[in-house]
Amino acid sequence: MTRLALFDLDNTLLAGDSDHSWGEFMVANKLVDSEYFTAQNDKFYQDYQNGCLDMHAYGAFALKPLTQYNDQQLLAFHDQFMQQHVIPMVLAKGRTLLQNHQAAGDKIIIITATNDFITYPIAQYLGVDTLIATTAEKINGQYTGKITGTPCLQEGKISKLKAWLENTHYDLAGACFYSDSFNDIPLLDVVDEPIAVDPDDKLRAHALDAGWPIITLR
Repeated sequence: MTRLALFDLDNTLLAGDSDHSWGEFMVANKLVDSEYFTAQNDKFYQDYQNGCLDMHAYGAFALKPLTQYNDQQLLAFHDQFMQQHVIPMVLAKGRTLLQNHQAAGDKIIIITATNDFITYPIAQYLGVDTLIATTAEKINGQYTGKITGTPCLQEGKISKLKAWLENTHYDLAGACFYSDSFNDIPLLDVVDEPIAVDPDDKLRAHALDAGWPIITLR
């Protein structure tokens, strides 16, 4: 049976946070009101780090700019974002780790709280075909500025993963999960092989207490 190798994205495979960086990209390119957006972007990022992020409120804020542009414009913006922000954040040791799991025949999944508009092209760049992420709602080909379904954060990652498993022949037997964030402790707790990657202080303490491996990709 093929085992699952699950990876968080931001601050795990990337040396930074793609969600927050997208906000900085929009500010730098004058796609949003600079002062207001920067303040709100930083506030929501702090809420995430504190474990109290309201994903629906954040989604309403972060996804609103997508409603103002068509797909062709958004694709061009994202390509520029990839070149300027994301590719420089990709960790070489993270890519090697992905390749090692692929060589072992594992099924690789990136599972992230960051919305799929931002993360789908990143997963493709990393050579990962399966992405489980917070879903940015689209109706008739246009972003609505809302998220749809369960946010892929904390226990929501478990719900989204279970929903994906129900439609596949995979299960969690022998699965491993790599993450940097204490927000991912719920999912780390249910896999057979939890691995803390350059963890924040709360996850490091939890991992040490639980006897989980702690690695660095930096």
